[in-house]
Amino acid sequence: MQNRYEHKNRRKYNLKVHIVLVTKYRKRLLTNGMDTFLKRACSYLADQNRWNIIAIETDIDHIHILLEYDTTERICDIISILKRHTTHYLWIRYKACLSRQYWKKRIFWSDGYFACSIGEVSSATIEKYIAEQG
Repeated sequence: MQNRYEHKNRRKYNLKVHIVLVTKYRKRLLTNGMDTFLKRACSYLADQNRWNIIAIETDIDHIHILLEYDTTERICDIISILKRHTTHYLWIRYKACLSRQYWKKRIFWSDGYFACSIGEVSSATIEKYIAEQG
């Protein structure tokens, strides 16, 4: 049986969270390559912050991410980083499209989010669910 826990210093843990982010006003924007670009941006941010994305998939107006993280991280900080930086990257790449949708300010995500910690037993179920999105 493979070890399913991380070991760092005097810590032993297995922390996973299922995150769902929704576009502002549920705009159906995650199509025509913007979805692929968003997934790449999230993967880049995960690498930079030493998170592990287990599964990631988009639908036309939201993204699901199953992510492993360290005990020193807070979920609200992870989500803040994801939302802030992906919004910035998307506006750089898709300014013409996004300025027609959000003309007052540079926004992309709704104010809220869904986050649910998961147990080891349901990880495969959530991975399957995320893989079937879109």
